[in-house]
Amino acid sequence: MKILVADKFPESGLDALRSLGNAVTCDPGLKDGALAEALADLQPDVLIVRSTKVQVEQLDAAPGLTLVIRAGAGVNTIDVKEASSRGVFVANCPGKNSIAVAELAFAHILSIDRNVVDGAADLRVGKWNKKHYSKAEGIYGRTLGLLGLGQIGREMIPRAHAFGLRVVAWSRSLTDEGAAELGVERARDPVECARESDILSVHVALNDHTRGLVGSEVLDALGPGGVIVNTSRGGVVDEAALGAALAAGRIRAGLDVFEDEPSSGTADLDPGLFGLTGVQGSHHVGASTEQAQAAVADEAVRIVRTFLEEGTVGNCVNLAERTPATHLLSVRHRDRVGVLAGVLNGLRKADINVQEMENVVFLGAEAACARIQVDREPEIHTLDEIRGSSEHILALNITVL
Repeated sequence: MKILVADKFPESGLDALRSLGNAVTCDPGLKDGALAEALADLQPDVLIVRSTKVQVEQLDAAPGLTLVIRAGAGVNTIDVKEASSRGVFVANCPGKNSIAVAELAFAHILSIDRNVVDGAADLRVGKWNKKHYSKAEGIYGRTLGLLGLGQIGREMIPRAHAFGLRVVAWSRSLTDEGAAELGVERARDPVECARESDILSVHVALNDHTRGLVGSEVLDALGPGGVIVNTSRGGVVDEAALGAALAAGRIRAGLDVFEDEPSSGTADLDPGLFGLTGVQGSHHVGASTEQAQAAVADEAVRIVRTFLEEGTVGNCVNLAERTPATHLLSVRHRDRVGVLAGVLNGLRKADINVQEMENVVFLGAEAACARIQVDREPEIHTLDEIRGSSEHILALNITVL
């Protein structure tokens, strides 16, 4: 297969992809139109990206593209709906950078409490102000609120406990029993989680349900002197509401992400929120440790290897949870050429659509069983025609799904 890697990727990962017999091209600088041009030129089977956007323009450029792998947790930079309409698999590598992101979240928490960033900046310009920077509350005994309990949120829990923090958490799927197992207290909603917290750390994926999740109501509930840390996605936090709370001096913030981030590795930008007092930022580098990138690369290689060897896509995010299939047609048959062609031809003539299909072969490869999910029940004459299409059909059965 031809593989295009359009982002930074460990050399060990590239070598592993090549060792599978793939032709691999790596160009971390490809973005937007340049990526579309490279796709049109190379016509790869597989595209691997990290933060690079894959939209309609890029998908148009490579009609033969079969698989897009996001070498990271989310897929918000990929037009999954458009890829699905073209039959392009989209996969990601969840959980492989969880520890790295949790570490950065705690770096922000500790740094904000101890004014590390501002203090270091003053020292850099020759300014000594121990009187100001010796004022810190400390985090022991305070409460950490977690919005989201995916793998990153769960990595926050033991680290919080190690620092002596009480943990309150909210997640749509969290139950009282689940909270007890994790050693946290369950909040009924994001507002209650913020109200109970001194520090609020955000760990949810960006989607239609979470966009703007942290708005003025949540920020007001956090209360004066509170800290919010966002290492998830910029769109989860309402930046206008956050800006108002920061400008009023009510809260402080540590942000690794923000809306409208530059797509290139270096760029000039309007400081925006980062120009406000009480904000410290980082450059969307939560997952950017050597350990995390090696783990993500290993997972991407595993997805490619499985695709090559088995034809299946691990961590695929755009397969239907349930197809329109209503009935299952089971056909036991001799394992001979043309049997399934006759079965499918009979379904085609009846205008019955196949939704899913598998054919399992019995020991000795003398017989097999085809399991075909279809979108409506075949009539009796169609079943009779299928039975008569080959002498090698042993039995035929139809069941309701």
